[in-house]
Amino acid sequence: MAPFSLLDLSPIARGATAAQALANSLDLARHAEHWGYHRYWVAEHHNMTGIASAATAVVIGHLAGGTRTIRVGAGGIMLPNHAPLVIAEQFGTLESLYPGRIDLGIGRAPGTDQVTAAALRRHQRQDIDNFPQDVLELIGYFAPSRPDQLVRAVPGDGLRVPLWILGSSLYGAQLAAALGLPFAFASHFAPELMMAAVRLYRQNFQPSLLGGAARVMLALNVFAADSDRAARRLFTSLQQAFANLRRGTPGPLPPPIDDIDSLLTPAEQALLEQALSCRVVGSPATVRRGLADFIARTGADEVIFTANIFDHADRLRSFEIAAEAMNALSLPATIPL
Repeated sequence: MAPFSLLDLSPIARGATAAQALANSLDLARHAEHWGYHRYWVAEHHNMTGIASAATAVVIGHLAGGTRTIRVGAGGIMLPNHAPLVIAEQFGTLESLYPGRIDLGIGRAPGTDQVTAAALRRHQRQDIDNFPQDVLELIGYFAPSRPDQLVRAVPGDGLRVPLWILGSSLYGAQLAAALGLPFAFASHFAPELMMAAVRLYRQNFQPSLLGGAARVMLALNVFAADSDRAARRLFTSLQQAFANLRRGTPGPLPPPIDDIDSLLTPAEQALLEQALSCRVVGSPATVRRGLADFIARTGADEVIFTANIFDHADRLRSFEIAAEAMNALSLPATIPL
């Protein structure tokens, strides 16, 4: 059976607060640990009133401190927003507090709009172009320091915090393969290049001391409920949020509605169908079939589920159904492409 994990954006529902969203994330993490999820990741986004995980390392500490065994990490940290030394210190601290449970996924996107990127003290072109060098610098801070080394990450020096390269295009696949690191693809919102990226990564993977064997994690939207109709209704919250983001009017996560097509133009419907095509939406039986098909079709070594669902109880039930489906599947951990 392929390991299964959970990606949480700490969604702020319409009418709720960031404090409520973060409390919900901790509650979900505790349930996920009980249900058998392998890791629990949160992602860095800025200036988004519907997402509470901007201070990602702080949120990870909150979640790790409230759980016992599940791996907790970043899916991911947008490295061009930060000095590599700062990230090494933050995640070295987390690893020191919660040894053997911390993951660090890193990406090169800003995780926000251009104006906010400037407020983060980013020079976009220069920083993105320096991404491979920044990754190598970060890796260096986790390596055992040399006697003549002038700058050390403390904590961080000599700690083996697992690094993942994140991507939504072929760039991340190439870098992860060249560095011998595991690779996570954002197929939950950018599915078009998923299979090409997986093939490129596997074909060009160079083993190294950093990450062991090639490993691919794919993200999948999973919206589950006791019936197909109820699950499709839950899914409309994400459809509305995605459409609002593309319109330039992002906001808190909207409640589900019965007729999503009435809110979308034909062009928006086509866009959402493509962008959110990596999804499994339905009853427990539908979800079980959909997950088995996705893993068999993609050869994913691990699948990470995500679902922005308006009501917390519905969200818990959805992830519980997904876990039950995975635990019921008798699949090998790795299925070759």
